[in-house]
Amino acid sequence: NNLVALTSNQPGFVPLLINGRPLKSINQFYNKRKAQLQSQLKGNRSSSSRLGRLTRCRHQKVDNYLHHASRQIVNLLASQKIGTLVIGKNVQWKNEINLGKKTNQNFVSIPHARLIEMLKYKAELMGIKVIEQEESYTSKSNFLNLDPIPVYGNIGAQDAKFSGKRIKRGLYKTSDGRLINADVNGSYNILRKAIPNAFGDGIESCVAQPRRVNPLEVKVKGEGIEASHVM
Repeated sequence: NNLVALTSNQPGFVPLLINGRPLKSINQFYNKRKAQLQSQLKGNRSSSSRLGRLTRCRHQKVDNYLHHASRQIVNLLASQKIGTLVIGKNVQWKNEINLGKKTNQNFVSIPHARLIEMLKYKAELMGIKVIEQEESYTSKSNFLNLDPIPVYGNIGAQDAKFSGKRIKRGLYKTSDGRLINADVNGSYNILRKAIPNAFGDGIESCVAQPRRVNPLEVKVKGEGIEASHVM
């Protein structure tokens, strides 16, 4: 349910979770309404003006949400004087994820590549360096114990042992019983995978409890686009 989990090695930085539920709601409404309109098509028609309008409005709503999310992230980095942004990227995420038909339908409809594109150009305009990092095993590794993080496909990667596990989609449990938000755990691991000495001074000053924000309050239903700031 999180679009983005933002963490930092800056002491005291509070992890930020960007709410992804509005995008899922947009996609759920779009898929349902699209099916209704397609069922009304006659003959061999595969599209209509209403279907076209519905699709354009869906794209506008998603793009608008991603613009505000990326702007909020970059503004926060600039205000905290953070000079490097590491973005986790898995080019095979659509093929590897199997969360059920409805979840997959929503997942693949969220243009993560578009969000990365927005983050990159906005960050670079602010003088923030951007690193794209492959994220294999970052969700399995235990950040609190600084588990090693192998690279998928490398020798021995599949035999790697980790001192914790994801017990459900929102929580990661360490072998000694500690709990951490699963997305926050993965985000910290992506950072240290890209910059191995990012936590050279230890992790004692790292905050584990995140705060969740909505960059926009989105009107989901309807074929127009409306949004109000809640920042």
